[in-house]
Amino acid sequence: IDIDNLPLTDKKVYQLLSRGDTDGIFQFESEGMRKYLMDLKPNMFEDLIAMVALYRPGPMKFIDTYIARKHKREKVTYDHPIMEATLKETYGVTVYQEQVMRISMEMANFTRGEADSLRKAMSKKSLDLLMQFQEKFIQGAISNGVPETVAAKIWNDWLDFAQYAFNKSHATCYALVAYRTAWLKAHYPVEFMAALLSLEDDPVKIPVKIEVCKSMGIKILPPNINKSEREFSVHGKEVLFGLKAIKNLGEAAINAIVEERQKNGPFTNIYNFCSRLDSTAVNKTVLESLIASGAMDELEGTRAQKWAVIEEALSYNTGEQRDKRVGQTSLFDIISEDDESEDYPPLPEVEKWSYSYQLEKEKEVLGFYLGGHPLYEYRHLIQYLSNANSKSTRELESKNLRLVGIITSINRKRDNKGNLYAFVEFEDLSGPFEVALFNKDFETFYPLLVTGKIYFISGTKSGYTGNDESLLRISPQKIVPLEDWNNILKGELRLNLPLEKLSTRFLEEFDKLVNNNEGNFSLKTIIYTDDGDNYKLEAAKHIFPSNALLELLVNNRLDFNLRLFEDEKSG
Repeated sequence: IDIDNLPLTDKKVYQLLSRGDTDGIFQFESEGMRKYLMDLKPNMFEDLIAMVALYRPGPMKFIDTYIARKHKREKVTYDHPIMEATLKETYGVTVYQEQVMRISMEMANFTRGEADSLRKAMSKKSLDLLMQFQEKFIQGAISNGVPETVAAKIWNDWLDFAQYAFNKSHATCYALVAYRTAWLKAHYPVEFMAALLSLEDDPVKIPVKIEVCKSMGIKILPPNINKSEREFSVHGKEVLFGLKAIKNLGEAAINAIVEERQKNGPFTNIYNFCSRLDSTAVNKTVLESLIASGAMDELEGTRAQKWAVIEEALSYNTGEQRDKRVGQTSLFDIISEDDESEDYPPLPEVEKWSYSYQLEKEKEVLGFYLGGHPLYEYRHLIQYLSNANSKSTRELESKNLRLVGIITSINRKRDNKGNLYAFVEFEDLSGPFEVALFNKDFETFYPLLVTGKIYFISGTKSGYTGNDESLLRISPQKIVPLEDWNNILKGELRLNLPLEKLSTRFLEEFDKLVNNNEGNFSLKTIIYTDDGDNYKLEAAKHIFPSNALLELLVNNRLDFNLRLFEDEKSG
């Protein structure tokens, strides 16, 4: 790749920027910039230069004008015809210091030296120095037939412009770096994201970039002690998780694992792993993190089995490694030095970790759920209980929002009067969102909240945006823990069942799921035949539409409608 000579007309680059797909793109990553790029839909390099110069305090107020004029939604106007040649490229909007220099020369007869001094005064934001040029500019403009009122207006606009003026040469350099990073992302997305993840030193930001990969259709392979390198690496069209992103793995442990694997081949089981590595580099904490992250899943046994023998495996490690360090060799070692067979203890028979527990352990050491999500096993129920998620709320601005999420953190505080309030961060299958608890909401809902538990939340979109405009914030009307859904949530399940699909097996399973899940949902069924006959049934008792019941209906491709009743605020 000749990065210094890329064509500046690549359509894929401008399409990527127009979609707002700017994670990892120099200068263009912020939510505000992303929004403007999506509105602007840049199609030439000059647009990028202008956005770099405009997206800063002050000139931001002209971005909407620039965009509207580019797309011919607003007429391009000039304070005076002399300005047109200079401002035509930016649709009549003064964007660069160089434009002021050129206009001062063409309109007011400034020399190049005087125009440059004017530019320097702007870049230094020196009002006193600027005012020295005021009379010369106005008189020079008048001598060229510019009305005094127009010249005065232009000068006053420039005084405002001086507060944020940016020179085009700097903006061009920034835009060029932005274009090059966007080109790499557009043409080598997997390699780009692998590099971006490897360069990220903040563990909190790794999950965010993982989500970006998922949105781009790039699969993240879990960590693997027999394949992973220190950094994230490219495997075909997938990214392999880097060892450095696992909590508690220091440089010594990572280097020891990679070097031993390269020298003597793959590890075969947890005992083999420990026996080949120095315990000063790989200790109990490291081993726990490797198991919990899934990095040892390729080795024999479940995570629970490997976890159960950590102490035994480490003691095995300590003995063999100590002998190696002091150069001790037993008679057996000499006799069997060519015998490569391994004689390790069998793993104990222990119960596998539950799906939710395994995910929680993953999150402890990775910072996010890599192998799945605790909400996934409730995905059918969530689909019908919710009308929004953390990423799809623009069209629901004025509506009552219903979401399901798991609590990831609770931040309790006191205001100036000593009153308690809290910001509760949830995560759904699409990402994070926040619920703010003040006054009565705090009193009502705070006692119900536990980190790691799943809740149904209904409410309205909060007017508070905070530091992150992209984060959905909810003012709650109802927060219900998972175990109380069947007692508190109310609604109706309507089924339209063709008679020919009512097999004995289906009816037995359906009956079992209905009878085992009492709740506050009415069950109304219409059974219809090919002859056009309909039979309307209503269950005598109310049920709760469990995920298993909905999954049964979905898997059998049956027509049904689940409606949640909105009622009074409750906890």
